Amino acid sequence: MSLLENIQNLQKINTLSKHEQLVQGVVESIDTKVLVIGDKLPSINAMVSDLGYARKTIVKAYEELKERGLVESKKLKGYFIVSNETKVTLKIALVLFSFQRFQEEFYNAFRKELGSKFQIDVFFHHSNISIFKSIFNTVKGKYGMYVIAPIPDPSLQPLLHTITPNKLLIIDRFISLNNEYSFISQEFEESTYAKLTELLPKISKYKKFILFFDKTTDHPPGILKAFERFCSQHKLNASVEKKYTQNSVEKENLYFFISDTFLWEVLRDAKENKYTIGDDIGILSHNDHVVKEIVFGGITTISSDFKQMAIMAANHVKFKKETQQIVPSHLILRNSL
Repeated sequence: MSLLENIQNLQKINTLSKHEQLVQGVVESIDTKVLVIGDKLPSINAMVSDLGYARKTIVKAYEELKERGLVESKKLKGYFIVSNETKVTLKIALVLFSFQRFQEEFYNAFRKELGSKFQIDVFFHHSNISIFKSIFNTVKGKYGMYVIAPIPDPSLQPLLHTITPNKLLIIDRFISLNNEYSFISQEFEESTYAKLTELLPKISKYKKFILFFDKTTDHPPGILKAFERFCSQHKLNASVEKKYTQNSVEKENLYFFISDTFLWEVLRDAKENKYTIGDDIGILSHNDHVVKEIVFGGITTISSDFKQMAIMAANHVKFKKETQQIVPSHLILRNSL
């Protein structure tokens, strides 16, 4: 049975709209191997002629098939079958910074909340603009939804604006786009400053407050601004270090980490020196994780709830409602201060 015959049979089902007849006809043709990967679909003009449907109805059906990842359009060549995964409702490009622990937590919750009918392809840009642009050019036009943790660089705004607002969700870091675009993002400066203020009595017991911050990485600048403003206002003995030097840990210092790499190095050196965490030295970390609940009696963190962010993102994808929300940061006080 041909594709056209499949669609004509579906016309007998009164509950199906013309758009649904077209989509289901292609799906059934793929399932029965009438259409296989690489096959070209009839042109929009041919479908209008053969079926008598409005052009916009054909276009809408083909666009839905593209969003489900079954069909890909090639400029001046037409529409082609590119997948036989017909049970997929929507194909999603998820673009993240890297597969760090907290982003792994986001992915797992996002995947679980969406369920098996959604296909998620994950890409990592590592805060490299060239890599980001390469990924963007690779995925553009091939997915029904784009969930992107952007590099907050104004040069990327024109690229992101080429995706229609209903198909783009900005997550994690915020980048300014037109008002109709959705986002579920963190805010770093004011939230970090507020949490440091809550911790002032504990911070004050240490002789020096040290933030490890590398401006050449994806560390959020808002954290650095909050740290410098807080320390200046309270006249604290403080410094910003680009990296940690092995065996340089000192008593009565409070260490604040963005990167977990340096966190583990300081904890290792503290253990070797028999320093007590929360007494001899203090530890404060960004981005919570289950490991930080456990080690050394628990590490105090300032963190967004990445599982909740993922659930919000998944619901945005499923229900296609406009979402513009800043996710709050939480202070999780443990024994390291």
